[in-house]
Amino acid sequence: MTTVTSPAEPRTAEDSPPRRRGLVRFVRAATSSVASTLLSQVALITVLGAGGEPWLASGVAFAAGAVLNYFLTRRWVWGRRGRPDVAHELVPYVAVISLGGLASVGLTTLTGHLLAPLSLPHFWWVVALDAAYVFSYAAVFVVKFTLLDRFVFARGAARTPATTSPS
Repeated sequence: MTTVTSPAEPRTAEDSPPRRRGLVRFVRAATSSVASTLLSQVALITVLGAGGEPWLASGVAFAAGAVLNYFLTRRWVWGRRGRPDVAHELVPYVAVISLGGLASVGLTTLTGHLLAPLSLPHFWWVVALDAAYVFSYAAVFVVKFTLLDRFVFARGAARTPATTSPS
C-alpha cells in the first residue's frame, strides 16, 4: 500500500475569493473588537466604580481596548508580522481609532452631564454611562473597519521585508 501526501500548502483566508476574504476579515475584526470592548468595559466600570469622572473612565477604557485591539487586528485580521512601519501603519492606525475614541469619550461625557441633574443611584449611573460607551463603539465600528482595511492595512501598505516577516 502506498501513502500519497499532498505538497500543497493549507488554504488561508488570503487564498479565498476577495468577497469571502473581506467577510473573514470583517468577522475577525468584529471578534477582536468584542475582546477589546470587554477589556474596555472592565477598565470603564473599575474607574467609574471607584468614583472616577466619565471622561477619565472612558479615556482609560479606550486606551486599554486600543492597545489590545491593535495587536489582535494587526496579526489576526490583517496577517501582519514583524515590526510595524510607524509612518505607514502605526500613525494612521492611531489616527483612525482616535476618531472612534473621541466619539466614545465625547458621548460618555455628554451622557454623564445629561444624567447629573437626575441624581440616579450610582449603580444606574454607571450602567447608563456604560451603555453610552458601548453604543458609541458599535456605531463607529463599520467606519473604523473600512478605514483600517482600505488605508492602514491595505494589501500593499507597509508590506516590506523590514516590516513583515515571512509566514
